[in-house]
Amino acid sequence: MELWGRMLWALLSGPGRRGSTWGWAFSSWQPQPPLAGLSSAIELVSHWTGVFEKRGIPEARESSEYIVAHVLGAKTFQSLRPALWTQPLTSQQLQCIQELSSRRLQRMPVQYILGEWDFQGLSLRMVPPVFIPRPETEELVEWVLEEVAQRSHAVGSPGSPLILEVGCGSGAISLSLLSQLPQSRVIAVDKGEAAISLTHENAQSYEDPAALDGGEEGMDIITHILALAPRLLKDSGSIFLEVDPRHPELVSSWLQSRPDLYLNLVAVRRDFCGRPRFLHIRRSGP
Repeated sequence: MELWGRMLWALLSGPGRRGSTWGWAFSSWQPQPPLAGLSSAIELVSHWTGVFEKRGIPEARESSEYIVAHVLGAKTFQSLRPALWTQPLTSQQLQCIQELSSRRLQRMPVQYILGEWDFQGLSLRMVPPVFIPRPETEELVEWVLEEVAQRSHAVGSPGSPLILEVGCGSGAISLSLLSQLPQSRVIAVDKGEAAISLTHENAQSYEDPAALDGGEEGMDIITHILALAPRLLKDSGSIFLEVDPRHPELVSSWLQSRPDLYLNLVAVRRDFCGRPRFLHIRRSGP
């Protein structure tokens, strides 16, 4: 069984979405009393960076900076006033950093530790087991916005695109599109009650593996959505998918085997790591 790429199914003038492989191993480390001799933010960032690196925690420095900044009331360590970098912390702040860092040592994602995350300028609440939006997903949103802008320019009016997000998770994609396309209509669906509830507010052990399960080749949900598309898309309506890097070729072959769907893969875009990640599929025909 294989994990499928996160996916947006955005239907412009008509309806989209979702994955990546994630797993966590748990540490036997137990919280200790606040560390003696460490009192400033910059000292604590340095200390926990070293601890995380020793334990093999990914993005060690970034994790420690986010945790310390969060306890001090900031989004990022860089946004703190420089004076706060060396100012002594209170015992309560030290204890809080200790507790949050212990969760990171258990490989809990930083987004769940902080309980929130920024996406396309929105501050979203993050709660297990709802799927965490990945940074590269912002590129998918930007692509959809570009397509809407191009179509609006071509017809001379902004229009009211209908957008369907399948597997909405925290609602990051739907809400960010709605905030930038206020005239659009957005429908967000998910099979998980927790995801629907979290989307209403504003992503298993942490992320639910079922949210990533796409069958043997990771194509099950993708082909199901594509098979339904002709019933829901208007002529020239679009589907935008975020997929596994191996999927563009598989999707192209599958579409060629189903000419009755009148769907064409019109573009493939790479993510910031250079991997083929995003697909633009358009309906053309009856």
